[in-house]
Amino acid sequence: MALFKKVWPIKLAIVWALLTANSLLVQAQDFTLANNCPPSFELVAIQGQEPVCRLVNLYQFYDSVQNRGVGGTQTSLPAHRDGFTPAQIDLGRFLFFDPLLSKDGSISCASCHQPDKGFSDDLDRSIGITGAKGGRSAPSLWNVAFIDKFFWDVRASSLEEQAQGPLFDPLEMGNSPAKLLTSLKQNVSYVNMFAQAFPNKKALDLEQVYSALAAFQTSLISLNSRYDRYAHGHHQALTENEVKGLNIFRSFVARCAECHQPPLFTNNQVAVIGTPEPQGREFDIGAEKTFAHVNNSQKLRGGFKVPTLRNITKTAPYMHSGKFEKLFDAVEFYSKGRGHAVPKSEQLQLHWHIWEPDLTNEEMQHVVDFLGALSDESLTPKIPAEVPSGLPVIDEKYQNVTRGLPR
Repeated sequence: MALFKKVWPIKLAIVWALLTANSLLVQAQDFTLANNCPPSFELVAIQGQEPVCRLVNLYQFYDSVQNRGVGGTQTSLPAHRDGFTPAQIDLGRFLFFDPLLSKDGSISCASCHQPDKGFSDDLDRSIGITGAKGGRSAPSLWNVAFIDKFFWDVRASSLEEQAQGPLFDPLEMGNSPAKLLTSLKQNVSYVNMFAQAFPNKKALDLEQVYSALAAFQTSLISLNSRYDRYAHGHHQALTENEVKGLNIFRSFVARCAECHQPPLFTNNQVAVIGTPEPQGREFDIGAEKTFAHVNNSQKLRGGFKVPTLRNITKTAPYMHSGKFEKLFDAVEFYSKGRGHAVPKSEQLQLHWHIWEPDLTNEEMQHVVDFLGALSDESLTPKIPAEVPSGLPVIDEKYQNVTRGLPR
């Protein structure tokens, strides 16, 4: 009997350990990563390496001025990033939606970049783990595979560098590199998933985290809008008013396409346009801070990256500060002419493309009509039903904060 009393707790401990291990194994098996590419990508074999996903689109059949997507409607796109494996893209998808990446498990990357909101969040300025608003609005992530400058003030030159901004900003996700890495390593599912996605790596590290997030974001492609069908030759794809809006948009009078160049509808450059700040907000110097180490950086004072107009109807409010709630208001700002909203205390070197088009209300509405034809969410990725951390993918407490409700 005494022997039984001594042995039985040991047996219980062994059984519990086995059950726990089996539970963790089941959890890991539940998150087997994809072996197929997302839509619009094809799996290409590479000798001596794992097959990778390559983007396929009709714009690849066109030419372009300086190979940067400059020209008419049938023009090529600029260089883009692809070449990630299906597993790496899928791992990035789970990470993107997992609140585990934040300091307190309350928000994920998708909290500020929500698929149904143009991969933005419909806030003038995004809210982080503290519940306080940040400095600027969350930009859309559609077609970031074609972009080589990130953040409104272009302070990052790669998606991997960009990811580290919100992850470790105390006002955003608030995490630390050490805590993030520890959290992932303690999760058996993630350890196995990283081993699947990066089989040549001996151990999970932060560079793999950044790479996986970049892989997922480069799969966010929006090139199948009605405008695209029009550009490829199906001229019935746009309504009469939308065609009028396109003609105004590309005209020498409005000059919208000078910066918002088709087919990406951005030139990925910095422009100083004199956007006003919301009442009570200090003037945002923008890219001047990024290039403070460069001579004549004051030329970029108040300058911000030209955003894409793809899925623009989903990403209100507009501008870096969310100043304009409606798309018509943003178009009207440009129509009022250069420098009309610059504070008297500021001497800005406005971008030379900013003109005085003085469009009529009808013409501005036609431009708004046309911008609606840039909507395309056909390749929106599937939101995971569950993530390896077990945390809620859509956190109700965070959603309440964004709506001004108590946590």
